[in-house]
Amino acid sequence: MISDAGREILSAIAYRNSSDLPWVIAGLIATGGLIWALKGRVWAFIYVALIPFLNWTFGRGDLLEIDLSSALSGLLGGQSATAVIFQPLTVLTGLVFVVRDFVQREMGHRVLILMALAIGWSFYYSWPVIAIASAAAFAISESVDWIIYTFTRYRLSTRILLSSAVASPVDTTVFLYGADLALQMNGDPAGTMLNVPNWIFFILGKMIGAVIVSAAIRRREIRGEVDPGAA
Repeated sequence: MISDAGREILSAIAYRNSSDLPWVIAGLIATGGLIWALKGRVWAFIYVALIPFLNWTFGRGDLLEIDLSSALSGLLGGQSATAVIFQPLTVLTGLVFVVRDFVQREMGHRVLILMALAIGWSFYYSWPVIAIASAAAFAISESVDWIIYTFTRYRLSTRILLSSAVASPVDTTVFLYGADLALQMNGDPAGTMLNVPNWIFFILGKMIGAVIVSAAIRRREIRGEVDPGAA
């Protein structure tokens, strides 16, 4: 007998249709086996799971709308947007870049294969329009992040912060543009998602995780526990 909790877990795995369960499980096992064969370990598994999870949360529509009509009165030169639609888990998006940096330390350039796997699973676990926007955003921003992290010669803590700072605005712009187009298809006005306050909130949320982890790595560098020049 399968408990109610077990049924919920199986339902979550076969997100779109219960009949998908066999091939989804097979796909997850194959994905895990490939990650292991590529020498990926804990950080690699977290990375591949985190991207589809975040795309799933955006597709659920669990967004917070913050009224800024009084705070923004006259500040934005008459901009019509007076509310920010904010995803509470945006902060975790910043952690994606940081986790990717740790994965590259484990696996080198093979991290790009993991990026492709994560984006592929996003198309199953999230709304297709959101998945497309997110896939484009992650592909562009992660490529920028990978280039900066790979070719700069700063200490590790600085590379983590710099790569996140450069990649996050790119990711946010591309994703909000795609998400805004998706909402327009449903009849919402242009600028519902892509507006100045929302862009700022997304960037701030993403950078929180990067700053925290970079500071933690910096302290370990000072104590001699981490090599500042680690690749």
